[in-house]
Amino acid sequence: MEPSLKYLAGYAPALQAQVRQLIDEGRLGDYLQRRHPDAHEVRSDKALFDYTQELKTRYMRNAEPLAKVCYDAKLKVIQHALGTHTRASTVQGARLKTRREIRVATLFKEAPADFLRMIVVHELAHIRELEHNKAFYQLCMHMEPDYGQLEFDLRLWLLHQELPQS
Repeated sequence: MEPSLKYLAGYAPALQAQVRQLIDEGRLGDYLQRRHPDAHEVRSDKALFDYTQELKTRYMRNAEPLAKVCYDAKLKVIQHALGTHTRASTVQGARLKTRREIRVATLFKEAPADFLRMIVVHELAHIRELEHNKAFYQLCMHMEPDYGQLEFDLRLWLLHQELPQS
């Protein structure tokens, strides 16, 4: 039975055929390892907060502060998402205060460093742009010039994670 290419549904049939060939020949894992060989050391929630804060400070200095950044084991299963950005408004006296949080799926603890950076960039971009529109992707490309390729490669990596390992 052929594996589903569900993560590549929006891509051209010719590109999907190339991916299917890599899978059929058992070369998808090698391809990904060659392109993204580096692991990361961002294992704890504190390390993830510091990592995210560093990117935010570098590219989005004037954006509202983050209250929390953490890994979330429930993300992929419950929301079919790899990361989320939430904002909760609370009233403190006469002022309205917004608390912003970023949650990243726990599977990124074991992902290549490039993919962790891509998902953090994606969630940071949601601080300024709520929708996946042109301005959102321009901001992602500003923070990570190779964003489009990394998003595609992440989709390949997710597909590879679901393949039976031999």
